Amino acid sequence: MANHKSAIKRHKQSLKRKARNKAARTEYRNAIKNALTAADKSTATSEARRAESLLASAARKGILGKGTAKRYISRLAKQVAAK
Repeated sequence: MANHKSAIKRHKQSLKRKARNKAARTEYRNAIKNALTAADKSTATSEARRAESLLASAARKGILGKGTAKRYISRLAKQVAAK
């Protein structure tokens, strides 16, 4: 465990960031899953748009890399279009 005051603060900050990142990751993963498992194409399209928005937001916040987010969005769009 950290002993210095600054190290304790950094540890607290890292735990907050970890919780925020995990929540965002869970949210976009669930959105992707909802888009892929949607019963009809219109629902899948709307869910895909929501997932795209969440992925772009995660990329802006640094949770995902920019290229990774674009790749996920591209693959998702391709799968939804094939429905």
